[in-house]
Amino acid sequence: MTGPQQRPTGPEQAGGVERPVGPEPAGGSESVGGVRRSGLRNPDKAVRGLGAGTMSLEALVLLLAIQPIRVVGGDLSGAAIGAIVALAVACVVLAGMMRRPWAWHAGTVIQGLLLLSGLLHWSLFALGVMFALVWAYALHVRRVILG
Repeated sequence: MTGPQQRPTGPEQAGGVERPVGPEPAGGSESVGGVRRSGLRNPDKAVRGLGAGTMSLEALVLLLAIQPIRVVGGDLSGAAIGAIVALAVACVVLAGMMRRPWAWHAGTVIQGLLLLSGLLHWSLFALGVMFALVWAYALHVRRVILG
């Protein structure tokens, strides 16, 4: 009989149910039926959050970039400001629509449009390159997690 000071250890814990003793799988990923799991409770939701966060950050940076570009970069035309605002609005809309599978493709199109807006001002091209790289990384993470 075991008293309060003698607790069973090893495989006889939890009422006779045997549990393997040894190291747990690294990273919390388990192999279930040959399919490697990511270790996340809800991988779809995590990936949607990544996409929405990326789009939201892009919208914020675009809107905050208008004034410094005007002051430092010289002449920023009305067309360039309109393009920046339109792209920022599209980013916010897409951030809310990340549940839809086509939103990821639309996000890629937005990155291309931001690169093309570099024709209006060189600094928009620089922002386009940076956010295209961030978006490419988000797509890579999505592919790794969801398969």
